[in-house]
Amino acid sequence: MTVTATMSVGNEGRGERGSVELQNVTKRFGSMVAVDGLNLAVQPGEFLSLLGPSGCGKTTTLRMLAGFEQPDEGHIRISGQYVQGIPPYKRDVNTVFQAYALFPHMSVAENVGYGLRQKGVPKHEIATRVAEALDMVKMTKLAERKPRQMSGGQQQRVAVARALVNRPSVLLLDEPLGALDRKLREEMQIELKLLQSRLGITFIFVTHDQEEAMSMSDRIAIMLDGHVEQLADPETVYEHPTSAFVAGFIGRNNFWTGKATPNGVQAADGTVFVVSKPEELVPVGQDSLAAVRPECVVLHSTDPRASHNVVAGDIASVSHFGDVLQYVVRTPSRTILVLTPRASAVRLQTGDDVWCTWNADDVYMFSADQAELVLAEPAAEGDS
Repeated sequence: MTVTATMSVGNEGRGERGSVELQNVTKRFGSMVAVDGLNLAVQPGEFLSLLGPSGCGKTTTLRMLAGFEQPDEGHIRISGQYVQGIPPYKRDVNTVFQAYALFPHMSVAENVGYGLRQKGVPKHEIATRVAEALDMVKMTKLAERKPRQMSGGQQQRVAVARALVNRPSVLLLDEPLGALDRKLREEMQIELKLLQSRLGITFIFVTHDQEEAMSMSDRIAIMLDGHVEQLADPETVYEHPTSAFVAGFIGRNNFWTGKATPNGVQAADGTVFVVSKPEELVPVGQDSLAAVRPECVVLHSTDPRASHNVVAGDIASVSHFGDVLQYVVRTPSRTILVLTPRASAVRLQTGDDVWCTWNADDVYMFSADQAELVLAEPAAEGDS
């Protein structure tokens, strides 16, 4: 399913600083189409994440906004101005990359002020703006340190300050947290979102990490094969995915193949799904997919005697993740991933017989046209 990711933007808003519009943008590399007729509108001051797997076109889109690549077709506006052919240094944007590319022989303050010096900004103004930028990212006390004397998180802050010191209308971030360990990455997610909220600058953030996008974004554009599959706020893309790909990419899901029935899906393994909110209307008898999120599955140690939305199996493994228990349930046809809050969990051991049930409200139903994208066995937490 291809979504035209547009938002109504009246003529009176086209010149508003920080707005971004991509109109039917296509980018090819030889015979490969990296971005395919993309339409996207970003509001001034919005935190938008471009999320998707490797090769989906998200980084190419960011590079076109930055000016490092030019579209083969279509138009790009930033703050109401067409930017085709305008080099990166003349655009009202700055980019923060995963590789921070700090000058090792320069201090923090010198790194942050480098771009201003290149532009010939007066020294007294450079000093003022560098001090402001370092204060924004809480790095004032380390102004005289060299990059080698700082942690990864501190270097990341310097890279952000170097971008912000130019006072861009749009800040582009290309997986800037990818080199950090998990704990530091989570801390920087919070700091970046707070900084963006305080400054009111438009952030366009590229990531393949769904948790990162969900925790930071006002909206998420989920990309696949060069187009936007769904564009919405985090709650909507999680609770109301419009395609099987989105349902499988945002969070985790257990998928079954089957045939559409008048009220759900008859799975190939015999499991009967009753659905109260099909996300796509699938004609009766057509190939379809049923999906249930791991946190929506309830485990029973005795047979609930239900005729639908139930499957029997045994516990293949139990994993402990703080306040959540993760069970992998083995059934004759597949394994099912189950996530249960520790406080309410029925204590089960490997080998125990169990019955998995779920509510009709928790079943997603899709056409089977994206089955090959989502039908891998559900990966347990920690699997590579």
